[in-house]
Amino acid sequence: MEKRMLTPPEIVDEAINVGVKKSKGSFYTTLLGAILAGAYVALGAVSAAAASHSIENYGLAKFVAGAIFPVGLMMIIFNGAELFTGNTLLLVGHKDGKIPFTKVLRNWGIVYLGNIIGSILIAYLAYAGGVFDANGGKLGGYFIKIAAYKGGLKFSTAFFSGILCNIVVCLAVWAQYAAKDIISKVFAIWFPIMAFVVAGFEHSVANMFYFTAGILAKLNPAYAEALQLHSDKLAKVDIVHAISNIIPVTLGNIVGGGVIVGLSYYYLYKKSLVKVENVQKAM
Repeated sequence: MEKRMLTPPEIVDEAINVGVKKSKGSFYTTLLGAILAGAYVALGAVSAAAASHSIENYGLAKFVAGAIFPVGLMMIIFNGAELFTGNTLLLVGHKDGKIPFTKVLRNWGIVYLGNIIGSILIAYLAYAGGVFDANGGKLGGYFIKIAAYKGGLKFSTAFFSGILCNIVVCLAVWAQYAAKDIISKVFAIWFPIMAFVVAGFEHSVANMFYFTAGILAKLNPAYAEALQLHSDKLAKVDIVHAISNIIPVTLGNIVGGGVIVGLSYYYLYKKSLVKVENVQKAM
């Protein structure tokens, strides 16, 4: 009878195997997969914002957004794509000696670029396609509001929030490795991703979309007027503020996903198993 799920030590091996395959991908296939992943995250963000932007109750608005946003990671996992935050787990394969650090950096660089392209593409299509006009332009104003908030975060705040975000995101990726069927994978992904959205943590790829959407929405004064957004908020919605946010968030995502989740489980299960095997051989 086939096992219904992997054990925690087997998940470590699966994460290593997946990372090795990702590290061997060609430039063009990796880039294309990354563009798709950036687009999927952006689609999840658009849908979540459309559903929640007009809900006045803070907790309910977060819950609705959190319930919808996970569709992005589901599309990435089920259909196959390359997401930077999930690929921080390549550090596990590097620690096991199967992925040279140069290949880790190569994968991260290509995937990061592709994620940027994909998120910008969806933001532009949503803007040009009239999606921002929803609810009298309030959805467009909402994207400006999100970008302004993120653009106003201190470096340390964005960094630590980025750590928290990718702890949860990579736990979702890690947990779905254990599942053998798609329904189990849905639940493994859904609840952790919902948790990070409800908590309001900072995700580098999602922020690529939010800043692009905010910058585009800022081009139409009607969107800012719809939410009565003043110049102090508008001033924080530009490329400079976007970069000042995404850099610390990215660093935090690497620490949260690759180090805290990936390496912790590697040392917890892989290293401990190696020690046990060595003791048994010595006996």
